[in-house]
Amino acid sequence: MWHIFQFPLCPFSRKVRLLMAEKGIAYELQTTRPWEGEDRLFQMNPAGRTPVVREMERGVVLADSRAICEYFEETVDRNPMLRGTDQQRAEIRRLVALFDENFFNDVSGPLLHEKMKKRLVLRQSPDGRSLRDAMKLAHDYLDYIDYLIDNRPWLAGATMTLADLTAAAQISVADYLGGLDWSSHEQARGWYLVMKSRPSFRPLLTERMEVIQPPSHYGEVDI
Repeated sequence: MWHIFQFPLCPFSRKVRLLMAEKGIAYELQTTRPWEGEDRLFQMNPAGRTPVVREMERGVVLADSRAICEYFEETVDRNPMLRGTDQQRAEIRRLVALFDENFFNDVSGPLLHEKMKKRLVLRQSPDGRSLRDAMKLAHDYLDYIDYLIDNRPWLAGATMTLADLTAAAQISVADYLGGLDWSSHEQARGWYLVMKSRPSFRPLLTERMEVIQPPSHYGEVDI
């Protein structure tokens, strides 16, 4: 049995969970809090970041969400999420990087810092300007998703791929933290509704992060 070491609002852990669920890989969750500097986490991943996945029976420990996803793509044939021609796979990887790096740095990362870390760790109030900046940038990313869905059935092409799982994982955290305004993004809204409706996504919608509560629409399959 695989174990995923994560915390509920880690978008990278969410991506791994979505991939494993879509591929039918069973797992159990283990909560770890990177901001507490747990020795257990650093022993498995010297970078001290989540997610880490471990299978005790074979002594396999994997860290970094992209490395983990690629590992399961290479070892589990069922329901591939990195598929197509070389150009199509390159497009999937481009979008994975866009959301794992740019969206996280611009939107979900700042929201996590202001609304989670400041509350739970630093005992500080969030900075209003930082929140407004993150929400403004989120609007630009939703605009881009609108454009993609205007031209493709899914973000990277004709089928759901790792690009969709990555984007939905990041967006779900921003949505939990109240950082998204869906009112003028019908295409992005419809795409995210489809993602939320998948069985793989349902467990994410039921989890809560300690004293931080999401907006009322977060757990619904209709935004």
